[in-house]
Amino acid sequence: MAEAVMGHGAGHDASHGGGDHDGHHYTATGLNSWKVGFWTFIGSECLFFGTLLSTYMVYKGASLEGPYPLDIFDIPLTTLSTFVLLMSSLAMVLGLDGVQKGSRGKAAFWLGVVVVFGSIFLGFQYYEFNHFIHEGLTLQHSVFGSTFYVLTGFHGAHVTVGVIWMTTLLVQSLRGKLTPDKALQVEIAGLYWHFVDIVWIVIFVLVYLIP
Repeated sequence: MAEAVMGHGAGHDASHGGGDHDGHHYTATGLNSWKVGFWTFIGSECLFFGTLLSTYMVYKGASLEGPYPLDIFDIPLTTLSTFVLLMSSLAMVLGLDGVQKGSRGKAAFWLGVVVVFGSIFLGFQYYEFNHFIHEGLTLQHSVFGSTFYVLTGFHGAHVTVGVIWMTTLLVQSLRGKLTPDKALQVEIAGLYWHFVDIVWIVIFVLVYLIP
């Protein structure tokens, strides 16, 4: 009897005090340790992009020679690329739902859509950068060029990491290895992808839409 009580107590402590419960690790607060760690990472990324955005806004309009934003920005094109990226977030939600429900076809299809839409967004950015360089705006040309390329370039790098990440999940799904018990992996990847999308919305508004 005493051993049974002790065993029950040990199991209770393990599930509520940072132990292993249902195959996942939890903190003392009862929150999943992987999620807590990733939210901490997202917080540090917010500070990082906040610094880049602040720098851009501080020096916005400080360039003494063109081309200036209004001379080269193609708002309709950037709006289209923004829409594509936002739709990829919807596809990410549907892909996660497919994994959670054990629907291999649904999960693979929508994760594939995320990869395609993310790649299209990167294609838009590549085209935009080439166009700006052709117009004379380079990284060393002006304060506007330096702050713009650093900000949008780092975001593009984050999207590239996300596309690679989603591609690995897609391959796992096609091989039948992305089962419902692996849904946490997709959920965390989704948090990263949604974060990247939200950051772009802020960039789009502050950089492209505000004169």
